[in-house]
Amino acid sequence: MTENLAVTVLQTPLAAQLALIANAPGMSEFRGALTPREFDAPAREIEALACAAAAHDLGWMRRVSIRGDDRFRWLSGMVTNTVNDLPANGGAWNLVLNAQGRIQGDLTVWREGDALEIAMATDQYEKLMAHLDRFIIMDDVELIAHDATAETTVGLTGPQGHEVLARMGLAVPAEPMTWERVEWNGLDLKIYRNYGTLAGHFEIATPLAGLTLLWRALSTAGATPVGTAALEAFRIAEGIPVYGIDLAERDLPQETSQTRALHFSKGCYLGQEIVERIRSRGNVHRHLRQFELDGPMASAGAELLLEGAPVGAMTSTAELALRGSIRRLALGMVRSEAEIKNQPLTYVAGSTAGTAKILDKPPAL
Repeated sequence: MTENLAVTVLQTPLAAQLALIANAPGMSEFRGALTPREFDAPAREIEALACAAAAHDLGWMRRVSIRGDDRFRWLSGMVTNTVNDLPANGGAWNLVLNAQGRIQGDLTVWREGDALEIAMATDQYEKLMAHLDRFIIMDDVELIAHDATAETTVGLTGPQGHEVLARMGLAVPAEPMTWERVEWNGLDLKIYRNYGTLAGHFEIATPLAGLTLLWRALSTAGATPVGTAALEAFRIAEGIPVYGIDLAERDLPQETSQTRALHFSKGCYLGQEIVERIRSRGNVHRHLRQFELDGPMASAGAELLLEGAPVGAMTSTAELALRGSIRRLALGMVRSEAEIKNQPLTYVAGSTAGTAKILDKPPAL
């Protein structure tokens, strides 16, 4: 049911096409696939994401259809968010847990009428598919991976993303976590509107035959091509964690502060007893938080200190050059007592110290 990606890192379809052109962007591995890292100066790409519209590769995503008469009941029992109550064109981000309530990965569930689909990063595909498959016992359920040689996904991110879609004559999903099916230039496209805190996030699933036309049309309509380096910096600025970087197997759902992935009245699911016990009996002892750094640029893994004692560590860091200024932001786990004291945290990068301020929401850029 799964494919072995350990031997060779495969190019995304867009990366394969762009590698053939003059002045091809540099490529690097990202989320389990080879994809463009940088098209232009980092500051220009960040500006497109934060202030305008940016087109980017999402070919590292994998989509899987869930089929069978028991699909709704079974999938609801495997993920932390609602499945049965999703609108006919809606979706929800989910964590996948083990019986001890520890996070095994994350995925997004999308509903199309009575059909269900899940989307995940390639670097999680084998592990999650094996985990899900293990719990298909007496259920009428089948997991059908979409053909990665027949379709791919392109992203459009930025506050002007909806304007780019409108210039192309494409429908704009009205709300985050909804989608629309669109016929465009003879192509059957699906446009998903995903979650974002500082900008709109759209995913356009296209047959592979339409990839070149779609990519060119996005550029013509005003979207700036950007690579993974800028995307990573922007997602840290948005405070959106990634499994395998900010979220890990040892983590409990409430430690991640990602309540948008949890539904407390949907019924039983794997790991739900632990989640409910934490909710009803008390808080966890650490949380994933966003920080703004005042001082030198730090690296992931840098310790967070309170009065000289370690109270956490950074998981992701980013430096954003925007409008002539530099912003340094981070995500990291910090112990609850450090938050309660509400005192400045410190860190050291090289031989230079800096301070880390906990943010209650993503900063305006």
